[in-house]
Amino acid sequence: MPSPKFRAIIFDIGRVLIKVDVNRTMAGLSTGLKLTPQEAWSAIEKDPLWPDWQEGRMAPQDWHLHLTKRLGGSLTFEQFTEVWNSALSPEPIQSERFLEGLSKSYRLALLSNTDSIHMSFAEARFPFFRFFPTRIYSYRVGASKPDPIIYREALRACKVPAEEAIYIDDVFAYAEAADRLGMTGVVFQNPEQLQTDLRHLGVRLD
Repeated sequence: MPSPKFRAIIFDIGRVLIKVDVNRTMAGLSTGLKLTPQEAWSAIEKDPLWPDWQEGRMAPQDWHLHLTKRLGGSLTFEQFTEVWNSALSPEPIQSERFLEGLSKSYRLALLSNTDSIHMSFAEARFPFFRFFPTRIYSYRVGASKPDPIIYREALRACKVPAEEAIYIDDVFAYAEAADRLGMTGVVFQNPEQLQTDLRHLGVRLD
């Protein structure tokens, strides 16, 4: 059976394109509190309003006020924004040469569970975003991975059927969710492994 002809390659962002260290943010948020960074992150992940923040149903200022009340602390909104963005490391994971090569032959897109504070910062900081004309973010779509809605929105925006799209994520469950919709899911481990896997799929890298 011939291999499919891929036309779109869709990337997750965190830990695939940008290194993420939530401990830096949590250390900033928990300064002066009786919480360890790990306890702060656990509280945020389990917060009943976390999905509302990730899916765009809360404004950044409301999220700041909510966490201030939930965790304690006295950060201004500007200080909070700086601390929140400190989770994003300045050095990208993928080389621009690699992404530019892919962009010449494929429609590149982003598909990420993320928020407006992170993306305003990241889009201004990282030049590689210019290779991704299509950007599907959970806070804009109102749905998060692994909900099929957000994957279908990416396919619609790329104007390709599922079988012509590759989806790359560091989380196995999210890559698997793409597989279930007919896409080809690739679990990211490191840049060398990713390039090897893409070559095996017949993807041109230059």
